Amino acid sequence: MTVLTSPVTTLLEAAIVAALDTVVDPELDEPITDLGFVRSIAIDDVGVTVHLRLPTSFCSPNFAYLMASDAVDALRAVEDVGQVRVLLDDHHDSDKINAGLAADAGYRGTFGVEAEDSLDELRLTFQRKAHAAAMERCVEQQLKRTGLALSDVYRLRLRNLPAGRDKEALLRRRAALGLSIGLDEPVFVDEHGTPVPPDEVSMRLRFAKSVRISIEGNGHFCRGLLATRYADGESLSTHITNTRSAS
Repeated sequence: MTVLTSPVTTLLEAAIVAALDTVVDPELDEPITDLGFVRSIAIDDVGVTVHLRLPTSFCSPNFAYLMASDAVDALRAVEDVGQVRVLLDDHHDSDKINAGLAADAGYRGTFGVEAEDSLDELRLTFQRKAHAAAMERCVEQQLKRTGLALSDVYRLRLRNLPAGRDKEALLRRRAALGLSIGLDEPVFVDEHGTPVPPDEVSMRLRFAKSVRISIEGNGHFCRGLLATRYADGESLSTHITNTRSAS
């Protein structure tokens, strides 16, 4: 996670940071905290105000709204947090997005006729891409570790995967899509959970690899853009202030 400029000193601060850790950039499949998108967290007696920032002023408005809206939802689930305000800084649609969030207007209520697709459809598209990338990592790991043949990938089950970060990531992606995470479930499946036939494994694996490389490359690119955009001395870590009275 991004190093904070102020230490987390209270349970509430820790809970707020943990909540923001669950908010993911849909295109990059990484938490906004890891990406440096959380500019500041201010806690007072009324509630919490979080400022977000993005690598450019023209980042996709629907992605920007999705992350900001998810941040609101995550923070509202924190016990005793009080009033929640999430503000997007330095974006060409900041005023529109911030007004929509403050009014609980929803995506279509915020963008009106500009809202071409629903957020659910957008989220599902990128959840499927994240799942494909996670599968590819696990399958490639098994191919290298065990000498598994491509023709036998269809036999691979979740129980065969070694414990670790890659397996945990795959299970999270499957759960997000509503796919079973039972130990006897096949690893290499399509977006609906149907096992990929042996004669399609090679082609599907190449596609999944291209998706993974694209996600990882975009993440690296966006980090560079963010660092360049705020290269005038502003820290890319998250600044926390807490003036809430002790209970």
